[in-house]
Parts: sequence; C-alpha cells; structure tokens
Amino acid sequence: MKTILSFNKFFLTFLSLCFLITNLSSQNLTQTIRGKVIDKNTRVCLIGANVVLLDSDPLRGSTTDIDGKFKIENVPIGRVGIKVSYLGYSDVILNNLDLASAKELIFNIELEEKIYVGKEAVISGSRDKSAPINRMTTVSTRGFTVEETKRYAGSRNDVARMAANYAGVRGVSDDRNDIIIRGNSPTGLLWRLEGVDIPNPNHYGALGTTGGPVSILNNNLLDNSDFMTAAFPAEYGNALSGVFDIKMRNGNNENHEFLGQVGFNGFEIGAEGPISRKNDASYIINYRYSTLEAFDALGVDFGTGTAIPKYQDIALKINFPKTKLGSFSLFGIGGISDISMLESDKDTTKEGTNFYMGEGFDLINGSDMAVVGLTHMYLINPTTYTKFIISGSMHNFTTQIDSIVPDIFEILPWYRNNFTERKIFTSFFINKKLSSQHSIKTGVIFNTMNFSLTDSVFNDNKGKFDILTDYNGTTYLLQPYAQWKYKITDALTLNAGLHYQHLFLNNT
Repeated sequence: MKTILSFNKFFLTFLSLCFLITNLSSQNLTQTIRGKVIDKNTRVCLIGANVVLLDSDPLRGSTTDIDGKFKIENVPIGRVGIKVSYLGYSDVILNNLDLASAKELIFNIELEEKIYVGKEAVISGSRDKSAPINRMTTVSTRGFTVEETKRYAGSRNDVARMAANYAGVRGVSDDRNDIIIRGNSPTGLLWRLEGVDIPNPNHYGALGTTGGPVSILNNNLLDNSDFMTAAFPAEYGNALSGVFDIKMRNGNNENHEFLGQVGFNGFEIGAEGPISRKNDASYIINYRYSTLEAFDALGVDFGTGTAIPKYQDIALKINFPKTKLGSFSLFGIGGISDISMLESDKDTTKEGTNFYMGEGFDLINGSDMAVVGLTHMYLINPTTYTKFIISGSMHNFTTQIDSIVPDIFEILPWYRNNFTERKIFTSFFINKKLSSQHSIKTGVIFNTMNFSLTDSVFNDNKGKFDILTDYNGTTYLLQPYAQWKYKITDALTLNAGLHYQHLFLNNT
C-alpha cells in the first residue's frame, strides 16, 4: 500500500512539473535592447537619433535622449536587427543579432557624418559587414563582431582562428592559432588591446611569438573590433604583416548579470553590473579554468596521459564614463599556463593514448602573461578630444627539457630557459574634426622595455650547464605619428599618414 501511495505521489509531482515546464515554454520571453549613439570622429553624443527594430509589426523603435541613449523594451528573444539613423549621418544597420533572455543587448553605435546634406532620400541596400571601426583605414581591413567568433567553423570562440577563414589568411595548424597573412611570418602580427600593444595573448605562447593553443582573450568580454592585413593607418607603425585591434566592452550599467558556462576552452564564471547608475559607471569580470584539468581532478581520462593542459585566465574592465575630468576606464587581462609532457611517466600499457608525449624526452613548459592599463578620454569641445593611456605588461616563458637514456632509463638534464619581457606602454593622441570632410589625428607612443633572457644546455663532459644566453637590460622605443583623413565624396576617401620610430638600444 505504501508503495502504491509513493508511486501516486511521484506521478502527481511529475505531472505538475510537466505542466509547469509547458506553461513556461508557452510564455513569450522578452528582453531589452539599449545603447548609446555617438559621432564616430568626435565621440560626442547624438541627441534625437532614431533607432528602429527591423521587421517589427507594428514598427517599434526609440529615440536617443540628451546623453545619446536609447532603449527598446519587451523585445521577443531570438534573431533581431536594428537600424540607426540621424539627419546628416550615414545609417547603420545591425542584422542577425542574438537576443537571449538572460542578458540585455547593449550597443555603442558610432555614426559617421555625411559630406553633403540636402534633400532627404531613401536608399535601400545591405550593410557591408567588412566595414572597419577605425575610420582611418580604407583597404585591407575588416571589422568583426563577437557574434562572428561563435559562428565560424573551428573558431572555438577564438578571434585568431576566426580570422584564418578570411581571404589571404591561413592558419599554421589545428593545434595552434598562429596566422599567416599573405605569406608573411606569424611573428609580424601586432596585438593591440584597448589601444595598448600587448604581448602574445595566448596560453603556452613563447616570447616573441603571436600564437598558441588556447587564447587568453575571452570573447564574452570583447566588443566589435578590427582586423587589418595591410595598409595600416599611421598609428600602427610597429607591425609587419597584420594588426588585431581588440576592444573590450563595458559592463551593464543598469542591471547586474552573471554568467556560468562550460565549453572546450574551459569552465567560466563571470559578472557585470553598475557601480553607479547615476554616472553610468560599470564593471565586468570573467574567470576561466581549464576544462581538461577540471575533469582530470574528477578522475576523467581524456587520453592525454600525464600531459594535462593546465591554465587559468581572468579579464576585467571598470568604466567611469562621467567624471569632472573626463572618461576613465581600468582594464586588464592575465593568464597562467603549464604542461608536463613526461615520457618517463607514461603508461606503457596504453601506448596509443599518450598523444602529447615526445620520444625520449621529458618536457615541462610554462607561460604567464598579464596586462593592466588605465585610459583617460577628455572632450575638449564638440569637435576635439584627447586620449591618454598608460599600461604595464609582463610575459614569462620557461622550458625544461630532460633526455631519457632508453637502455638504463636514466633521466639526464639537457636544456633550460627562462625568458621574461616587462613593458610600460604610454600613449597620447589628439583627434580633431576640422569639417565633415577633414579630420586629423596626431599622437605619440613611448615604450619602456625590460628583457631578462637566460638559457643553457647541459654539457656532459663538464657535468654542468653551458650558458647560451644571459642578458638583462632595458631600452626604449619612441613612436610619434600623424594621420589625415579627407573625404572627397561619400564614396571616395583619402587617408594619409606619417609614422616614425626610434629605438634607443642602437639609436636607429
């Protein structure tokens, strides 16, 4: 009798849950789309810009307020599109946006002023997805959205792997995200984050390289950015093959939101929200932990033997857009990684599963990097603004290789290295919009670079390590530049610039 009663109780509970799930699924889930509209060249807020939700019936939209902000509430979740228009400016259309129930869709939209303003005309056409964010670029530059990093096959939410799908660009191999641009070496790529030249932003990245197996850049914190393959504007003078100009988005300045997800790249937790709703101040932070390391701790074997990729990374941004002294933001990213490929500890009964193992060597590799920076932007007047950036970065790469004597199975030391780069990066520029046709940007970049480089190889005859490299020193790199943009017509633009570099190490 007790068994029958227990079964009936379970059955009724099950039916109640099914009814609740069905009832929830029948509800129309909605979310909010909001953001800010500014002038692309002067960063001034545009008041009264029209924002329309595409394919809405009846047509829905909003108008920007005195701070350039707009909000469209109760939008059904799914794929949506918006159109932003303002008299005297070129329209911006954003299509196929993923609106989810758990997170508001927030945009900072930049409009570019037209040269001639006359009678109103309606022009229909498709948006050029390749249009860059940096308007000083004309050719060989492609703007990309965070959404694209999730869509390209094999991108693994990695901007570098995504870029390998573009014309003229290819990857080196599937296990690393180095990219070859028009046949140039991957080391010629410049990574720039929030206006700062940064070291290799990848786990297990060697000093002087630009790629690695897993990216430290987390696309949950990235904003729309630029990828350049040639014809760089003057501000990117220290690049040979390509430039990744990465932007970090600001946190939600109205509501607190939290993130938790598990993927190939790791276990992630994140949070964002307002610090001061009155001043639009916000924060965003994300932490990630290696998936394979987490599963190894749970006793799950993925066939990597003792070679478990261990890494962690963190990224954050704190934004104060409204202060008496201008707009301030503090940002940072960092990652630590290590792996031990120990041939001496492999399981000989599972020979085929240890695919990370070398032949006759034990390899221990580690790589750590961190970047923290502070930016300040100040609007002098409606046509002029300045930006100052100061940051510090560190990149350390270590390797330990031991050889294994097969007959006696003795482990002998062979090679050691410890390479460290420390950099203080400062940048200042002033941007002036002379008219709807002419704008100029001039600035200077100054780097203080410290290198500590040591490596050695074991000498069997001497019974000790022979030093190959032992260097510790500091040098400086100065980079002033100026660039000018001339819009001859709305369809024809001339960009010109000059960049100078002076390396104090050899005064050339």
